[in-house]
Amino acid sequence: MNEEFDRPYEEDEKVVLTDEDGNDVEFEFCASIEYEGNEYVVLLPEEEDEVVILQVVEPEDEENSDDVTYVTVDDDNVLEAVFEIFREQAQDEYDFEDN
Repeated sequence: MNEEFDRPYEEDEKVVLTDEDGNDVEFEFCASIEYEGNEYVVLLPEEEDEVVILQVVEPEDEENSDDVTYVTVDDDNVLEAVFEIFREQAQDEYDFEDN
């Protein structure tokens, strides 16, 4: 999923992203995580028990500095590391299941 929307993030913010098929999907914004010099967002899809982690890509031109793009993370190691950071930070807010 790629989508642009303005920041800053608000607690309990609802985020709507458009998928590859043009369908709007609503998420709850959970966290913004910094990892190895990149920013990631953790989103919770409505009525799902798994989070979605997307990398934040800042615009190259300063004119659109408030717009960001969110891209899918293909590296499983990065996904696991970002999720573990999120899990540590949010352990009091969410009930995590051990796999």
